[in-house]
Amino acid sequence: MFVSLEKILSDDSINWWIKLSIEYANTRSYLDDLFSIYQTIPESIREINEELWNRVEDYFNKKDDKNLVKVLLKFDKFPIKDPYIAYFRHDPTAFDRNPRTIRRIASMIYELGLDELYKRCSEPKETNRQIGPMFKNWLRKGTLGLPVMGLSEFIRDNKDGLLLASDEKMKQFAENELGYNRNKGLDLVARIKGKYIIGEAKFLTDFGGHQNAQFTDALSIFQIDTKSDVIKIAILDGVLYIPRKTKMFKAITQERFKSENILSALILREFLFAI
Repeated sequence: MFVSLEKILSDDSINWWIKLSIEYANTRSYLDDLFSIYQTIPESIREINEELWNRVEDYFNKKDDKNLVKVLLKFDKFPIKDPYIAYFRHDPTAFDRNPRTIRRIASMIYELGLDELYKRCSEPKETNRQIGPMFKNWLRKGTLGLPVMGLSEFIRDNKDGLLLASDEKMKQFAENELGYNRNKGLDLVARIKGKYIIGEAKFLTDFGGHQNAQFTDALSIFQIDTKSDVIKIAILDGVLYIPRKTKMFKAITQERFKSENILSALILREFLFAI
């Protein structure tokens, strides 16, 4: 069920940047513009090592369960989803101790047939796994109009700018300088007029399951300890701005997060220069 956009945009209790993001998503070319940041172009199929594939065919035809599973674990993409697969990756000695599990997994592989098996092993990476680095790559282009600095330059110079380094280095800076207390990297560390802004960025492509968990994870930035003058933001894009009675939309318009600085990456520049 849709919610009145007019009512939401006229609600003074909702953070201005949330309302601006909702308005952008519902009245402008939001997805077209968002593609400049999250360019989720499908990757080409994975290359298959022909020597390994010849072994797959041999073990498949011989119905050699254990060696078939073993050789398929050498591929980037295992052909079936099963919660027990990762255990064998981490402990190869488990192959000899668990013949029934190996037989069960192998039986699902035989059901696929060799053609489908090859197809699955060569599937492109999932889009969600490609999205992670895209926000930082976009920042590197200088789109926000701020100098992009490495860690040593950012520490040495008090000028306005963006810190772009590894997740670990950005986390360490935030811990040492900003009182950040969380065992997780940051997607944004900026300095504007002597003030520090830290943020986490997510592209939420759907509702439910993993995406809800990503949404909750991003909002947890508002619950962590930092120095009192640090500005915390969640840079969120995707389905959360659709005015419907969903968990995400309610959280940013009716519940405790409606007063927080939650905004689309497309208005991040405007937010930073309004500080």
